[in-house]
Amino acid sequence: MSKIEIFENERATGYNQFVETWIPNYNYFLDLLPKLLSDTNRKDLLVVGCGTGNEIERFVQAPERWTITGTDPSPEMIKQAREKLQNYDNVTLIEGLLSDIDIEKKFGAATLLLVLHFLDDNGNKLNLLKDIAEKLVSGASFVMLDITGDKNQIRENLKILRHLLPDGLDEEQISNRLNRIENELFYVSEQRLSELCIEAGFETPLRFFQSSIYMGWLTKKK
Repeated sequence: MSKIEIFENERATGYNQFVETWIPNYNYFLDLLPKLLSDTNRKDLLVVGCGTGNEIERFVQAPERWTITGTDPSPEMIKQAREKLQNYDNVTLIEGLLSDIDIEKKFGAATLLLVLHFLDDNGNKLNLLKDIAEKLVSGASFVMLDITGDKNQIRENLKILRHLLPDGLDEEQISNRLNRIENELFYVSEQRLSELCIEAGFETPLRFFQSSIYMGWLTKKK
C-alpha cells in the first residue's frame, strides 16, 4: 500500500488559500475538468486525494450529472469537503484510501491532483497508479495534475513561479516554500511519469496544461 501524506491542522484549514496562491491558473484548470471528461460514457468519477472537494465541486455543477466518489486520508480535509458538498446526493466521500472502496466498484473516469509529488519513486508512485487503474473500466479517462520535471527544469520554472506569486507574501515563507519544492518533494521528469503510467496500465499521457512547475496530463486506461 502506498504511503500517503496526510494534511492536518493548519495545512488542512488553509489548503484552499494555499493552492490558489501557489498554483497560477488553479481554478482555470479545475473548470476544464468536466469539459475534458464530457465524452466519458460512464459518468461515474473517482477522485483520489479529493482534499476539500474543489474538483468535485466543478462536477456537481456541470450540465451532465455525475456520480462521484472521493477519497482522502485526512479527516480534516474530508470534513471540509462534506460541509461543502452536503447538499449533493450524487457524492460519496470516504475518509481513507482506495482500498476502502468496494473491491467490485469500477469507475468510468478518475482524477489525481497534486498527490504524486508526495510519494517517493521507490514503488509508491507506481503502486498508487496501479491501484487507480484497477478501479477503472477499460478506456476510462484519467487526469493528473502534479509538479513535474527534471531537476534543472524545476529549478528554472521555480524562478518563473516566483514572479507569478501574488504581491504581499512574506519573502522568508516564499524562499522556504521554493526550497521545499526543489529539494524535499518527490517530483519526477515527464519521461518518468510517462513510464510509470504505461507500467501501471495506462496509455502514454498527454500534457495539456502547464503553469510553471505544475503540469496537467490526460490519459486512458488500456
